[in-house]
Amino acid sequence: MAFDLEAEVRDLCARRDIQDALCRYMRGQDRLDPELHRSAFHDDAWVDCGLMQGTADEFVSFAQGFLGDLDGSQHIIGQAQIAVNGDKASGEVYFYAWHRTREDGEPKDLVVAGRYVDEYTCKNGEWRISRRREIVDWARTDPAADGFLEGNPLVRPGRRGTDFSQTRDWPA
Repeated sequence: MAFDLEAEVRDLCARRDIQDALCRYMRGQDRLDPELHRSAFHDDAWVDCGLMQGTADEFVSFAQGFLGDLDGSQHIIGQAQIAVNGDKASGEVYFYAWHRTREDGEPKDLVVAGRYVDEYTCKNGEWRISRRREIVDWARTDPAADGFLEGNPLVRPGRRGTDFSQTRDWPA
């Protein structure tokens, strides 16, 4: 069987662009950037995250509100198995997520690990999520134990456009 360089390049570009959509999804959640978050989905996308099922717009609105009520979050992508077939692809993406919550005024760490089972499509040259179902494999809540970070000048996370990664406010 002959090697098809053009097909190989299309496949690699599709995987790159899908990975970029996955990263926009995660970063949009953590930085509370609804436009970036929404850019991971096609307009007709459907999402089931367990707590809600609906359109991409409904999901992003829900997730931004849910995460905005927390003190912070960090979502990390693990292995991603993606199968590309023309202008369609499917994937299973492992994730690990930390959320700073409060219970009776006390800070808690909610850690959730699971998978996204996705369908992707390429429309108008853009790969995005078209269907997503979140599966939670495990979760736990623990008392927050990071008091050593308080007052540390290196720890200055921000959300809603104030994070250093968004402002790039380098010293002169």
